[in-house]
Amino acid sequence: MIGIVAVSHSQQLAEGVIHLASQMAHGVPMEPAGGLDDGSFGTSYEKIMEAIEKVREQAEDGVLVTVDLGSGVMTTEMVIEDLDDDLVQMADCPMVEGTFAAAVNASSETDILKLKEIAQNTWNFRKIQSEE
Repeated sequence: MIGIVAVSHSQQLAEGVIHLASQMAHGVPMEPAGGLDDGSFGTSYEKIMEAIEKVREQAEDGVLVTVDLGSGVMTTEMVIEDLDDDLVQMADCPMVEGTFAAAVNASSETDILKLKEIAQNTWNFRKIQSEE
């Protein structure tokens, strides 16, 4: 099984995304990594590392990380580089949709790169169908 980590500048946003995804993906290891240690906005290298390591202990097939904004991407890239684990991947996707799609498929998809592709394909999700 593959686990999920949601990285956000906001602790509440990261927790909310994981809460939403967990409603449809029972048993998938997931952790939020949001905000700074004092509760303010920002991203914490330590929180991201801790969340990934915690999920990785439970997810033998890897960890997919979704991220909200720019500096979160940079911090997550540093963590992943330091981990040096090919089974920890970051998806370039809309955070909510990508996390949700990945979580729903995490227990059936055994390939981290396939799951990353599923999350990244959420850029193409249409919420409102064109009337044309």
